[in-house]
Amino acid sequence: MKIHYDDQHDLLYFRFDPRWQQLRNEDVADGVVVDIGDDDRIVGIEILDASKRLDIAALLPAELVQDPESASARPR
Repeated sequence: MKIHYDDQHDLLYFRFDPRWQQLRNEDVADGVVVDIGDDDRIVGIEILDASKRLDIAALLPAELVQDPESASARPR
């Protein structure tokens, strides 16, 4: 996953799948757009006016925290 913040446009983008693919955009809330790719999978999430919605300084750099129980319970 990659996280990109454009401070000039106050836009935060989470990209979950780096492969090039045809995308469709769905507005899921005011200022939140989800990019849907192959097999109807979520490829990215765009948040407009991000600094008004989130504490950007607390978000970046991101930290990955994985719950050991949920990781072992996932199907392989």
